[in-house]
Amino acid sequence: MKIVCTKSNLVKGVSIVSKAVPSKTTMSILECVLIDATTDIIRLTANDMELGIQTDIEGEIIERGMIAIDAKFFSEIVRKLPDSDVIIETDESLQTTIVCEKAKFNISGKPGDEFSYLPIIEKDESIEVSQFTLKEVIRQTIFSIADSDSNKLMTGELFEIKNNMLRVVSLDGHRISIRKIALNADVTDKKLVVPGKTLIEISKILSGEAESKVNISYTSNHIVFEFDNTVVVSRLLEGEYFKIDQMLSSDYDTKVRINKKELLNCIDRATLLVKEGDKKPIIINIGDEIMELKIKSQIGSMNEEIMINKEGKDLLIGFNPKFLIDALRVIDDEEVTLYLMNAKAPCFIKDDNETYIYLILPVNFNAAG
Repeated sequence: MKIVCTKSNLVKGVSIVSKAVPSKTTMSILECVLIDATTDIIRLTANDMELGIQTDIEGEIIERGMIAIDAKFFSEIVRKLPDSDVIIETDESLQTTIVCEKAKFNISGKPGDEFSYLPIIEKDESIEVSQFTLKEVIRQTIFSIADSDSNKLMTGELFEIKNNMLRVVSLDGHRISIRKIALNADVTDKKLVVPGKTLIEISKILSGEAESKVNISYTSNHIVFEFDNTVVVSRLLEGEYFKIDQMLSSDYDTKVRINKKELLNCIDRATLLVKEGDKKPIIINIGDEIMELKIKSQIGSMNEEIMINKEGKDLLIGFNPKFLIDALRVIDDEEVTLYLMNAKAPCFIKDDNETYIYLILPVNFNAAG
């Protein structure tokens, strides 16, 4: 095999597929990136058997062939080459030469035919969204997946297609994040649970441009994302996702309309007094036109007042400040509306059309003194 391509094309391609290289594996071939130049396209692939990514890069194929190269070494070498054309050549003994200007590397490769290709997915159906929308939806929900494997389904996000709407849901037992987007075509109702790891890696690759599209297709076991000459294939998480609708209530006794930036900045300031790992609640006292926020820790205490529009009852309630900050940070609206029932019922932050809903469970603050 002998190919020539620019350093920038190679760096971009390697950085995309490297996201599917496992950090630990007993199969050394999975630690490699496959360079496949057996057709008229230079295709890079990595696959950890749960998540697989392939991307096509521009370049010239002088001699067809393929080789698997250790991803870590290859990535480091490519990044540190001069900004010029790179020649990659392999011989029959799988020795691979990488030349760029006066820099020349020789490394051992592995047979390309030992590499695990991405599975061929018989696509049942597909939907199309803009890269901007998908990137935003992931950003606005991914923070509330669970980071432990105690419940595997909580480490993923529900993609629910119903009535030509896509609803994306994440939860960790303390909060729920929901985003809804309208789809442009008629599609059959479907529920998929996509691993959080897959979505985090996809959001890093997406350009985020509103004009660029992502085609998302799926079967009962896999989901495929196709965009910008890149294909991402992921296994789905197995099992029945939680019955979200039973947790969502439209009842409230207190409704608060508040400036989002003021509220976010106030909670952010309050957390200056909380050491990492401390579970100190922020106590919110909702009155007629004023919301008072208090926090008390070993370091000190803080209280601040914010003007609000309130309907309904006064309320004293406590929250984990981090959960409020996470939700408020990803909401783009200037004002937000909070719906509350009592000190033990969840708080809902949502817009009028319910394109986003954030549910946050309150905490017991009697011990906060």
